This record gives sequence, structure tokens and C-alpha cells, in this order.
Amino acid sequence: MEQTLLLIKPNVVEDHKIGKVISLLEEKGLLIKDMKMEILTRERAEGFYDIHNGRPFFHPLVDFMTHGPIVEMVLEREDCLQYVRSVVGDTDPQKAAEGTIRRLYGRSITQNAVHASDSIENALKEIQYIFSECG
Repeated sequence: MEQTLLLIKPNVVEDHKIGKVISLLEEKGLLIKDMKMEILTRERAEGFYDIHNGRPFFHPLVDFMTHGPIVEMVLEREDCLQYVRSVVGDTDPQKAAEGTIRRLYGRSITQNAVHASDSIENALKEIQYIFSECG
């Protein structure tokens, strides 16, 4: 079985839509193997998004991800990573397919409802980062 990381971003938490996102994931046959809620510190958010450091959207993304609680999940199923990316939809909610999480609950490219790992390698790193003892 393959695993990936999914983060429910602060805008979805603020909009009281956590349950709807979780229901959609479960209805799509995804197993939640681990889950927690936290408010990321600036240091943890910068570490998580370090791959984007230096890009114009880095600081606004870190600001957004630290302004309220997020829900962090390890999801599992066969071909999990690609399947989750199809359920999540395009990074831009306006371009995301109907019925995808980002189309349903995203506000903008930054506030696009969820983060989903983009590769198996990154999924392993991100899961370790979020669910390590220091997290």
C-alpha cells in the first residue's frame, strides 16, 4: 500500500468544512492512517515549504499556513499519491475539475483548501516531517 500526506489548510478549518473534506476522502476509498491538528509555528512552516524558499509566494504562503490550525493526515491505498492528486484537483481552484476538493473549498491558489504531496519521495519526507517526534 502507498501513503501520501494531505494537509487541510486554515481556510477550510475556518469555514468549518473539515468534516466534509474527510467524508469526501473516505467516500473515495482513502484510508486515514494517521491524523492530527496543529497550528504550525513559523519555523515549522518555513521548514515544510523550504523547497519554495526564494519564490515570491513563499512568505505569503508561510503567513497563511501559520495563521490558524491545520489538519494533517497520512492517507493510504493502492496508487495513493496519484489518486489523491486527482481527488484534490488543480492548484488553482478555478481550474480544478468539478467535485474536487480544491474546486469545492478553495478560495485562491494560496488558499486552495489542501496541500497534497507531489511525489512519492516528497510524501515520505513530508510525512516524516509532520509526524516526527518533534512535530
